Amino acid sequence: MSERFRPIGGRLLTPHFYFLGLLVLIAAWFIAKRFIFGIGAVSNLSDGFPWGIWITYDVVTGTAIACGGYAMALMVYVFNRGQFHPMIRAALLTSVFGYTLAGASIIVDVGRWWQLYNVFLPQYMNLNSVMLEVALCVTLYTVVLWIEFSPTILEAMQAKRWLRNLRHFLFLAIGLGILLPTMHQSSLGSLLIIAGDKVHPLWQTNIIPLLFLLTAITMGYAIVVFESLYASVNLRRPLETPLLSKISAVIPWLLIVYLVLRIGESVISGDILFLFRGGSEPLLFMLEVALFVYAIRHLRDEQQRVRPTVLFWTSLAVLLGGALYRFDAFMIAFDPGPGWHYFPAVGEMMITIGIVAFEIMAYLFFVKMTPVMMAAPGEDGPDAGPSGAWSGQRPATTAPDRLSSQRRGKGGFPPPAATSA
Repeated sequence: MSERFRPIGGRLLTPHFYFLGLLVLIAAWFIAKRFIFGIGAVSNLSDGFPWGIWITYDVVTGTAIACGGYAMALMVYVFNRGQFHPMIRAALLTSVFGYTLAGASIIVDVGRWWQLYNVFLPQYMNLNSVMLEVALCVTLYTVVLWIEFSPTILEAMQAKRWLRNLRHFLFLAIGLGILLPTMHQSSLGSLLIIAGDKVHPLWQTNIIPLLFLLTAITMGYAIVVFESLYASVNLRRPLETPLLSKISAVIPWLLIVYLVLRIGESVISGDILFLFRGGSEPLLFMLEVALFVYAIRHLRDEQQRVRPTVLFWTSLAVLLGGALYRFDAFMIAFDPGPGWHYFPAVGEMMITIGIVAFEIMAYLFFVKMTPVMMAAPGEDGPDAGPSGAWSGQRPATTAPDRLSSQRRGKGGFPPPAATSA
């Protein structure tokens, strides 16, 4: 590839960074309390609700949001759309920490965490278990993601020999990086099939593995768009609107397939009649559909897709709709029977918030210190290191950069402000 990547530089220890660090410290205090006094000291989990917000967000939802690397790998390596290769590293970065922290949160969630290694011992494996397949796939995929992302770290270390040797085998990691998420994202849906009547009929369906896979891919593209816009506004990067517009063009078609399958199956099975019954479930179902329809309506229009504000709000709508779908299916629309109630404890919520804060801190560290981002026009000067790893001060704003900055103001998207992250 001819792309040149570089660290964006800038001050790392900002007020924003310190605030995120404070959230991480609060989470660390609750995690320490959990390991000292037991899981009941910080959570409201029970036999009726063994999967609370930790599994629902950190694993089920968090890994779907972290599917940016998987979604971009499908586009670049399977559908041979090489023009999107400059966005691969940033997408991989979100995936690396999304999956790594999801795996770490499982250690906090498991009651007898000191026996977690038994999952990987053949003599204790239940080969008929969907949970085993999810555990093994997520673990292996996390390792694969670090291998795929390692060229970025090796370039920052200028370890050229290691980098040359790694590239001979990187295609194997890429292949596994496409296979493994396809398996475990669909298997997360299979876990709900096992739950049977405990899951509300508006979510319970035999095609739920396919629905989970479709929404994971769609959320993967949405997080790529969202992350790119975040970097452009908060880290003073040029907008990547032409590429984002093309990526966003895929999202409405995936959502249309998802809605046709989900609503069509509900009509055929007769479960659609539950929309006309009482309770919060019909409202939640319609809210999910409304968020996806909003994204479809705007992203189908080519003129709308070139507006950063539209890209921002539609990508956010897709992420919220996909997250709501998973929260509804695993926690809100899940009824274990009479007598069981659940609402996350303060400790559960703070640990989850701390995990998200740590992920953002890690993102800021890597994009500022390692060559994750594509070098912008005018940044490949004499100070550029290997693969565009730029080691000097940020160059003066060039004419293309000023034009890009002016275009940011059009469409209502906020112009670049002083870096706060």
